[in-house]
Parts: sequence; structure tokens; C-alpha cells
Amino acid sequence: MLLGREDVDPDRPDKRGNTPLSWAAYSGYEEVVRLLLSRKDVDPNCPGEDDETPCATSEGHEGVVKLLLDRKDVDPNRLNRGGITPLGCAALEGYEGVVKLLLGRKDADTDRPDKDGRTPLGWATIEGHEGVAKPLDVCGKL
Repeated sequence: MLLGREDVDPDRPDKRGNTPLSWAAYSGYEEVVRLLLSRKDVDPNCPGEDDETPCATSEGHEGVVKLLLDRKDVDPNRLNRGGITPLGCAALEGYEGVVKLLLGRKDADTDRPDKDGRTPLGWATIEGHEGVAKPLDVCGKL
């Protein structure tokens, strides 16, 4: 009902910078994400708290990440405040399904280092996420 009103801004951030899309992505509410992404006035790259994009704040919600990545205008390489890409965030947290979805985007930079020089593969190995490290191991050394 709210999205049907002209006086409602579906992309308005709260005091912390989080938009309705970033909250829906964080919470894993796929249908709400789908509704918001159907709107042209919702920016799927709008950073929220900690400068995280909805893709990076998905908390491992694969369905949400798939919905976001299906949009051509989603930037899978946007760095957050910590200087980490969504792929780096997923590798750090051990979200295997999200890593595979991000690797499915040809424009995802698999070797982009964060501000400390760590790559997604580096994060996966530091955290001991073998299931994440294997798809990131493009040289076949693991």
C-alpha cells in the first residue's frame, strides 16, 4: 500500500543511512526486495550504514543476492567503508552460495584487494572457509 502512494519515497534513507532496500536485503525479505527493485526510483547501489550496499549486507541471503545481481545496474565491486567488495564480505563470512552467485557475474573482480591488501581468496583462507576458497582459487593451487 505504501509503495502505491506518490508521497512515499521508497529510497529515502533513515538517520543511519539505511534505505528500505538495504533493510530488506539485510533481513532476507525477498518479496520486499523484489517489490522495491521493481521501482525505477530505487537505487540498488545506495550505500547504507558502514557504506555497505544491499548486496554486501545480505547476511548470506542467497535469494536476495540473486535478485540484486539480476539487475544489470548493480555494482558487484563497490567497496564498503572498510574497503571490502561484496565478494570479499561474502568470503570473509563464509557465505558459499553468495560467493558462487557473485562469481557468476562476469564483471565481479575476483582479485580486488581491500584497503589492507587482502583479496576475497585471502579472506577465505584467513577465516578457514575451504568451501569459499575453492571456487575463488582460479590458479588451481588449493
